[in-house]
Amino acid sequence: MSAVTLIRNDNLTEHVEYAYGAAAGPGARVVWTAGACPLDENGATVAPGDVAAQAHQVMRNLRAALAGAGADLSDIAKTTVYVASSRQADLVAAWEVVRLYMGDHDAPSTLLGVTVLGYDDQLVEVEAVAVTA
Repeated sequence: MSAVTLIRNDNLTEHVEYAYGAAAGPGARVVWTAGACPLDENGATVAPGDVAAQAHQVMRNLRAALAGAGADLSDIAKTTVYVASSRQADLVAAWEVVRLYMGDHDAPSTLLGVTVLGYDDQLVEVEAVAVTA
């Protein structure tokens, strides 16, 4: 059972793919991740030019980073998704992959188009805050 309670609000539209907030109870442990990047085990950026393929690698890496802290994707209280593009279609492509990995756990998220990310050929990065009991 997750220590995160997702918050909905009847005064805001239901037509979004995430909760509007999240809360954690007393005694919860908070885990902040660095931005998960689309790097393989050798530190190379995977799938240059392919937003969706990079998003898959990012989410696998995020899951691994969380596992190292005793957490999983279902413990996430909030994500921020960065896509190095000004094209809404690229943001949507990354978002669809993130949502696939998150499943029914529709934690609050911010999706941003940015100019550039830190690694050569990098198009996607996801950072998260998770909460465990």
